[in-house]
Amino acid sequence: MTTLADNQSSGQPAAGALPPAHPALGAPEQLHLRDIREPSAPPAWPPAPGWWLLGALLLAALLPALWRLRQAWLRRRRRERIIGELERLRGADCGPALVGSVSALLKRAALSRYPRGEVAALTGDDWLAFLDRTGGAGGFSAGAGRVLADGAYAPRQDCDASALITLARRWLRQNL
Repeated sequence: MTTLADNQSSGQPAAGALPPAHPALGAPEQLHLRDIREPSAPPAWPPAPGWWLLGALLLAALLPALWRLRQAWLRRRRRERIIGELERLRGADCGPALVGSVSALLKRAALSRYPRGEVAALTGDDWLAFLDRTGGAGGFSAGAGRVLADGAYAPRQDCDASALITLARRWLRQNL
């Protein structure tokens, strides 16, 4: 085992002591050296091209879904508005005004849902057959909806206003 005295006598520097300065460089205190610095982190903005690509792919995947959600929301809102208009007719007596209003509301809804050429010219029994075929289940030709064939033009109809509005609401819910 060597001692400190042995190291000093052998010419080796003592532990913890600075090595002797090279004569050409000078003493370390005279060199004005700085500590090594870590580089700073890369900036968060702008992101790398891979993040831009990922964002574009996510946007392309979400746009069709958002479009379908918007269309469904608009359809539901429209259906609620039309059914609300029908519900405002509830309580009226079953006269030409009520029958004409229900028929016009159903015609507007049918024109928005089915081709114009198929619906626009329908009147009377053809109109009732169309309503039965598209969701009326016979309630228009043989039930409370029978008054729609000529109810708006007849001076007085014997009808059940509540049953007519219920039948119209059911048809609207199925077709809008």
